[in-house]
Amino acid sequence: QAFHNWDLISSQQALRVIMSLLPYTWYDETYDLVLTVAFSTAFFAAVAGIFVVAPYGRFGSPSFGIELNPRLGWWLMEIMATVSFLVFYPQGPNSSKPVPLFFAVLFIKHYANRGWYFPWAMRVAPGTKASFSMTVAGSGLLVTSMHGYLNAMWYSKYCSYLDMDWLLSPTCISGLILYEVSFWSTIYLEHIMRNLRPSSGVVAAGESRYKIPRGFLFEYVTSPQYFTEIMGFIGWAIMTWSPAGLFIVAISCANLIPRAISTQKWYHDKFKEEYPRNRKILIPFVW
Repeated sequence: QAFHNWDLISSQQALRVIMSLLPYTWYDETYDLVLTVAFSTAFFAAVAGIFVVAPYGRFGSPSFGIELNPRLGWWLMEIMATVSFLVFYPQGPNSSKPVPLFFAVLFIKHYANRGWYFPWAMRVAPGTKASFSMTVAGSGLLVTSMHGYLNAMWYSKYCSYLDMDWLLSPTCISGLILYEVSFWSTIYLEHIMRNLRPSSGVVAAGESRYKIPRGFLFEYVTSPQYFTEIMGFIGWAIMTWSPAGLFIVAISCANLIPRAISTQKWYHDKFKEEYPRNRKILIPFVW
C-alpha cells in the first residue's frame, strides 16, 4: 500500500512538473497534457514522414516488429477510438444533452466503419502478415486513444457552446456537409479499391496482385481516399470547432500526405507507361 501511495504521489508530482512547463492552462491538467502530447505526436509524425512512410499496406516491412494479420492489426489500431470515447464521454456533465449526443453518435458511426467494418471487409489472402506490424498497431492505438478521449471530453464537458444555436449555425452545417460528403466518398473509394481483388483475397495464377483503380475520383488523383479522409476531418474540425478536431486533421495530414507522395511514385514505378500520367498526387486538378 505504501509503495502504491508513493507511485501515486510521484505520478501526480510528475504531472504538475510537466504542466508547469506549458505556457497556458486551457481546460484542466489532464486534458491539457493529452492535448499537448497529441499535437507533439502529430509534429513528430510529420517530421518522420519526411524520411519514412508509415510501414503498413504496400509499404509494410517485417523490420518494424511482430507481423500481424492486416485485419487484426487494423482493428487493434482503431478500436481504442471507440473504447476511449465510450469510457470518457459519460463522465462529462453534458453527456445527456441532445447536441453533444448528436456529435457522439457521429463519432461512433465513423469508428464503427473505420474500426469494425473496414478491417472486416479487407480482402486478405490467408496467411498474409507482412503488411502490418505490432509497431504500427501500437502507435496507432496511442493516437486513437487520445483521439477518443479528446473528443469525448470536449463534447460532454469542456465545450460550452454545443447547443441548438450552434448546431443550426452556418459554420456547423457547412462542416457537417463537408464531413458527410467526404465520409461517404471515402467509403465508396475504398469499395473500389477492395474490389480490385477477389473476395477470397487469393489472386489467380498469372494475375497481378495490384491493379490500377479506375472510376470516380481515381480518374483525377492517385490517392483520392486520402484526400476525402483529410477533407472529412477538416469538416469535423469545423463543425465541432475543437482542438480535438484540429489534432485529427494534423495527424492525418502528417501520415497521409507523405503516403500519397510515395503511392504516386509506387504506381509509376509499378505500371510505368500504363499508369495515367494526368493523375495528380492528392488534390484533384491541383497537386
